[in-house]
Order: sequence, then structure tokens, then C-alpha cells
Amino acid sequence: MQETTWTSADQRGFLSLLNDYYQLTKPRLILLFLITTAASMELASQGEVNPWLFLVTLVSGALAAGSANTINCLYDRDIDGIMERTRHRPLPSGRVQPWEALVFAIALAMTSFLLLTIFANLLSGLLAMAGIAVYVGVYTHWLKRSSSKNIVIGGAAGAIPPLVGWAAVTGELAWPAWVLFAIIFIWTPPHFWPLAMLIQDDYARVNVPMLPVVDGDGVTAKQIFIYTLALVPTTLLLVYPFGVSGFLYGAIALVLGGMFIYRAWELMQAPSDKDEARSLFKFSILYMMLLCAAMAIDSLPFTQECLTSLTTAIAAMGTR
Repeated sequence: MQETTWTSADQRGFLSLLNDYYQLTKPRLILLFLITTAASMELASQGEVNPWLFLVTLVSGALAAGSANTINCLYDRDIDGIMERTRHRPLPSGRVQPWEALVFAIALAMTSFLLLTIFANLLSGLLAMAGIAVYVGVYTHWLKRSSSKNIVIGGAAGAIPPLVGWAAVTGELAWPAWVLFAIIFIWTPPHFWPLAMLIQDDYARVNVPMLPVVDGDGVTAKQIFIYTLALVPTTLLLVYPFGVSGFLYGAIALVLGGMFIYRAWELMQAPSDKDEARSLFKFSILYMMLLCAAMAIDSLPFTQECLTSLTTAIAAMGTR
């Protein structure tokens, strides 16, 4: 009986430790990175991506993002221990030691690079490592604690996954890949700033100069609206002039963009309304998920065949 009890306790301890390491990777953030990577791969392959390459690239992307997020937790463990929403994380609570987190992050990064280099190509592996470097070096170390524009420039790290996906499929970076980069880059501030508006007291407590802390809710809401206005025409560049997406994607991008602009406008009218900020933050996530889904569905050969048949049928009806 005693042996069974100890075994059960050990199992619970092991599962708890696994969960701590899992939490270090910030899995909720990784999901969006994988969605943008998947959409990029579908677009680059015109809906005919190799399933094995698709799987390896997504796993490698998750490992690279997990590595970057773990290093971010390691670097920010001092302020995480003070902020209400982060003080129970594995590092500030002492459940994982800093050296353990560092070894874990290095192992994730090396595995990601090797998988991409072996099963995709060197360019995609180097881009994944560049994403880690930008997130850790530019955003976490340089800008996060020194500039209210930290998320604008540092957001480039979150825009690299589509480049990884495109490079994994094609071995190069064509202009449409950079459009995908630009979409994520411009989307990041109006996605993150509403969240920063909600938790600005935490940021103020640890002297992190997020835009709402430095310039207030009114200025932040205006900046969100400006970036949202810039986002919509950027998404349409995939339709024209680059022509890698078609009518279906373009229509969905316009509808989603209009909804995003409307919600950003609503927040600008009431910048101190926490419910509006929360609603916009949640919608920004849904927006990106649906936009990527539209890219992927539009790129499928089946979709193109259906649209071609529909266009032909309408044209035939018009000639009667």
C-alpha cells in the first residue's frame, strides 16, 4: 500500500512538473503563430502543401515559439513576480529554476532548427532562429522596458512565422510572403494595445512603459484605430497586385476589416471603457483566425474550381 501511495505521488509530481514547463512556453500565444504559419504554407503551395512538411514545420514553429516565450519568462521573472496576473508562473513562484528554464529553451530552439533544416530547408530554420532573436533581443531586452513603442517594433517577431512557413514550402521569400509579414506586423499593435489598456495598472506598477501607461487611453485608442485602418488595404495586397488570393478571400478580408474598424472606432469614442477594450482584444484574435482560414480555403484547388464553375455559369446566364 505504501509503495502505491508513493508511486501515485511521484506521478502527480511529474505531471505537475510537465505542466510547469508547458506553461513556460505560453501555449495560448503559440496557437496564433501556428495558424499564421499554416495559412502561409497553404498560400505558398496553392492549397497543395505536403502533409509531412506541413506537420514538421508546425511542430518546429511551436518549438521555436516555445523557446522564445520561455526565455521571455526567464528574463521577466523579476517583474512577473510583482504583476498580479503573472506572479504564479513557474519561475517567479520558484517551481522551475532559472537554469532549468534556460536549458529547456535551448533544447527547444536546437530541436526546431534541426527539424526545419533537415526536413524543410536552411532558410526556414534560420528564420525561426531569427524570430527567437528578435523577440528576445529586440522586444524583451531592448524595447519592452524602455519605449512605449515596444510592441510596434518588437511585434516583428510575431510576424516571422509566416515567413518560416513560406520558406519551408518554396525555399525562398517572394513578395507575398512579405505581405503576410506586414499583415501580422500591422495587426499586432491593435491586437495587443487593448489588452495593455486592461492591465495597464500592472505595467505601471513594474515601470514597463506600455503606451496606455505613458500616453493614456485616449492616445492608445487613436493609435489602435490608425493601425486598423492601415491593416485593411494591406490584407488586400494578396488579391491585388500579387494575385495569390482570389475573390473569396478578398470579400472576407473586407468584411472582417470593416468589423475591426468599427470596433476600433467604438473604442476611440469611449477609450476608458474596459468592456470595449476587452471586446476589441477578443475580436482581434478571432479576426486573425478567420482571415487565415479565408486565405487557406481560398487557396484550395477545390475552391478555385467551384468559383470558376460559378463564374462560368453566371456568364452563361448573362448571354442568354
